[in-house]
Parts: sequence; C-alpha cells; structure tokens
Amino acid sequence: MSASASGRPMVVDNVEERRKAPLWRRLRRHFQLYWQLWALVLPAIVFIVVFAYIPMYGVQLAFRRYDITKGLTGGQWVGFQYFRQFFNDPLFGEIITNTFRISLWTLTMGFIAPILLALLINQIGGAKIKGFVQTITYMPHFISTVVMVSMIQIFLQPGNGLLGRFLGRESMMGNPKAFAQIYWISEVWQHMGWNCIIYLAALSSVDLALYEAAKIDGANRLQLIRYVDIPTIMPTVGVLLILNMGSVLGVGFEKVWLMQNTLNITASEVISTYTYRIGILDNQFSYSTAIGLFNSVVNFVFLVIANAIARRTSDTSIF
Repeated sequence: MSASASGRPMVVDNVEERRKAPLWRRLRRHFQLYWQLWALVLPAIVFIVVFAYIPMYGVQLAFRRYDITKGLTGGQWVGFQYFRQFFNDPLFGEIITNTFRISLWTLTMGFIAPILLALLINQIGGAKIKGFVQTITYMPHFISTVVMVSMIQIFLQPGNGLLGRFLGRESMMGNPKAFAQIYWISEVWQHMGWNCIIYLAALSSVDLALYEAAKIDGANRLQLIRYVDIPTIMPTVGVLLILNMGSVLGVGFEKVWLMQNTLNITASEVISTYTYRIGILDNQFSYSTAIGLFNSVVNFVFLVIANAIARRTSDTSIF
C-alpha cells in the first residue's frame, strides 16, 4: 500500500501474488478486464461448439455396430473392426494414392500460386490498374462448384470445346491420367486470386522507406521482391502452410464427385467420395464413420508434424 500524489492510498499490483492466486480467481479477473473481447468472439465460440465439438459424440459409431433401433450408444462394441476392414479393402491402396496425388498437387500449386500473384500485383504502380487486376483474379472464387465443373466439361468437350478442339477427339474428362491435372489446375485458377488477398495485406504493412533505401542502393524489381517483399510475408506463409497441412487428405468432395464418371473412377475415387458411397448410398454408417475418423486423425498428425518442424526451424507456429 502506498500513497498517490493526491494523498489517496494506491494498491501496488503484485504480479507474483496474482500468479499464485487460484485459477478460478485469475479467470474471473481476466473476464472482468476483457469481457468486451469475449463478447465479440462468443458467437464464433458457440458456432464451433455446436457444429464441431458436439457432433464428436457420434465418433463412437466407428467402434460400434450401428443399430438404428438402439441409437448411437446401443450398438455392439466391435473395437477396431471397421478400421481393419478399411485397411484390408482391395481399394484401400488406390483410394489413398488418389487422395494423396490430388491433394498434394492442389496443396503445393494452390499454395505457391497466390504468393507469386500477390508479389506481382504488389509491383503494379497504378492504383486503378492494381485494383482491376486484383478484382478480375479473385472473381472466379465466387463461381459455384456446380457451375465450375460445367464450365470444365464444356471447355474440354471433344471437338467442340474451347480447349477440346486442340486436344483431339479423346475426352479429357474420361482420361484417368488427366483427372488430377484438370482438378488442381482449375482449383488453382479459381481460388488463387482470393487466397492472395492475405499476402497483399501483409505486403501493405511494408515500410515505404525500405523500398526507397533499396532503390537508392540500386536494387531492381526482382531484388525488391527477394530482399523486401518475401521476408515480409514469410511469417504469414509459415502460418498458412501449417494450417493447410491439416487438410492434406481433405480433397473437396463436391468437385470430385461432380467430375467423377465411370471412365475416370480409377483415378478419381478419393476418401471423401468413398465415404459417401459407403455411408449414404450403402447405409454402412459405422464403416463410413471409421473411414472419416481415420481421415481426420491423419490430417491432425500432419498438422502437428508441420507445426513442430516450423517451431524448431523458425519462430513461426500456431501452438
């Protein structure tokens, strides 16, 4: 206790005493100080709890033989039976290979393209031209998946399509070898403009004095990108790469399902489409739940590994 300039007693905030306080008292103090911020994020917290955590109650279905008359918890406990069934499935190798091939190509090219686009847009001098280029590059992001697949089919139509005229009479949509390329190229084209916005936001925080100093030293545009722009966005790149690693096996179901046909199914059958086929069409709910849980666990492992590597090699990590 000490006296202030006005003569009133002033309590000295003891950090050590605050650390030794019970957890509930520290939480109460925290909420009292920052209740406005918690009120802002409360809707998001409720949304995540309702749609992400509460449904996890049904994960136990992967370890039970589902009986519609007994509900989620009334079926016979079978342990890892459905996981072993999936691992011994003749299609297991093909499904995993297709999923990794499509996902890694999409992840790699879809991660590099927005960075390059953001670096190029940032070098445009005129504000109007820069805004125009940015607008036309992120507009495809708002095209629905159904419309996008229809456009792909029209463009690749043999003989009559915009691209099909140069590809011959063979149907590219029916060629298993071309499926992965068609998927990731269209995916990158559709979303790279939208994904580059966050990098443009990071580049906007660069101090203009750095550009002026580099130009005085004789740096050209490529050197400005290498020594000023790239170091600026590297923390953002690291965080986004870690987050993207959490969806290595998360190939989009809607687009793959719409592009899939009897001719390319050997290259287009991925975990998400196989889960839908087994669970919804064949009513094998426990089996499909086990496959989905396996997919989530693998994605989580990749996320943890990527975060650990980033934390050891740099100062970037998400936890």
